[in-house]
Amino acid sequence: MRSFAKHNLLLLLLSTLLSSYSSGQPGSRTNNLPETPVAVALPSIEAMTGSGPVYDSSPSLWPGHDIAAYNYEVNEYLISGTAAGKPYKTRMVIRKPADNSLFSGIAIAEAMHPAGFAHAFELNSVYVMDEGHITVEIVTSGFEQIRDLNAERYGMLDLSVDQTNEILAQAGALIKSANSPLAGMGLRKMVLWGSSASSRILTDYLPAHKVYKLADMSNIYDGFMPTSNGTNIQAVDVPMIQMPTQHEFQNVATAHQDSDEPGSQYRSYEFAALGHLAARHNVRLDNNQCEQPISNLTLEPFFSVGLHYLLQWVDTGKVPPRAERVLLDRNVDNDGSLMVLDEYGNPVGGIRNPYVDVPVATYHAGNVPSPAGNPAYAVLCRLSMWDENFSPAQLRAMYGNRDNYLRQFEASLDDAEAKGWSLPVYHELILEDARAVQF
Repeated sequence: MRSFAKHNLLLLLLSTLLSSYSSGQPGSRTNNLPETPVAVALPSIEAMTGSGPVYDSSPSLWPGHDIAAYNYEVNEYLISGTAAGKPYKTRMVIRKPADNSLFSGIAIAEAMHPAGFAHAFELNSVYVMDEGHITVEIVTSGFEQIRDLNAERYGMLDLSVDQTNEILAQAGALIKSANSPLAGMGLRKMVLWGSSASSRILTDYLPAHKVYKLADMSNIYDGFMPTSNGTNIQAVDVPMIQMPTQHEFQNVATAHQDSDEPGSQYRSYEFAALGHLAARHNVRLDNNQCEQPISNLTLEPFFSVGLHYLLQWVDTGKVPPRAERVLLDRNVDNDGSLMVLDEYGNPVGGIRNPYVDVPVATYHAGNVPSPAGNPAYAVLCRLSMWDENFSPAQLRAMYGNRDNYLRQFEASLDDAEAKGWSLPVYHELILEDARAVQF
């Protein structure tokens, strides 16, 4: 698969990220819902055909851990139906084990980010493929760039924002139906994921979740996971795990409290030093466009922790642990931050990880665009983290020598795994970061 022109993608990302926080769009997604629950119609589905380039919405995978490395396959479909009283045609992408017998029985659905990216897959790919989960990407916006890439293959794509919720419902119902590409494979549960602008699409869908149902009037989605989102989200009748990042909780994130009560099963997980935007492994972010060095701390191992707990919750009923939130003093005069900061300038509290407990840098939310850079990158820089690396002299004062640092880092990682806040599948990948530190 081939990505759309990088410059145009970045310009589109700039506009969609900014518009995702405006108040104008979401209303058109939530209007005209049925007053009482209804079974949604199933769309038709066919394999996408046509020669020429295929749009790649997941180019930013962990190096050496791509689709081929896990023997996964990518299948692209055209789905069509009627939503909001008018026809639509859109794209669905299913990423699955090439060997169906390795399927876990769990599917993770997402509305493609309006800028054209499958973040649910990109930000959990190692965990997803190691476990044998399937991801289902549904295009509800941003289809113009796909269509412009290859008119022969995608020229028929056509939908509007007021169809979003019904398309998500119909596509999800299709996946659980006898007409599904997954029919006969043992699908048990399916959750809906969102990040940043696609997280906004998810939260706008929640009123529709209450009224759009399967033919037997059961739920289409069995759980929800909004990430890079710090808003107060309404409770629903299925489990939800929300993951604000430092961009959100440094400015006071949701006050929604953890709950195990039926109708309000909820967790908020705040991992210290994670950024709104994945900077590492991100082919869309050019380090030369930002004034400060982009962060080496990756989102994937920690977002995957939240996803893992959500999937257990919906599949087996195993209740996930509660977690401490990042501490706030709401005072910028003492250290320039609304958060409580430790002696190294990193957040106090929250879910701990070896990057902040055995630090080699201060992790700042909000990079600065380079004055000489392309303006299209400005929002990407601001939504990413940057590392203020400690000097070799500082590191020697803190740890004595590199071997002692590595021992402390691995001990911290082992502790995080023992407490359930880091997944063993990422153990060696995280340790590679520590081994790369020199002083």
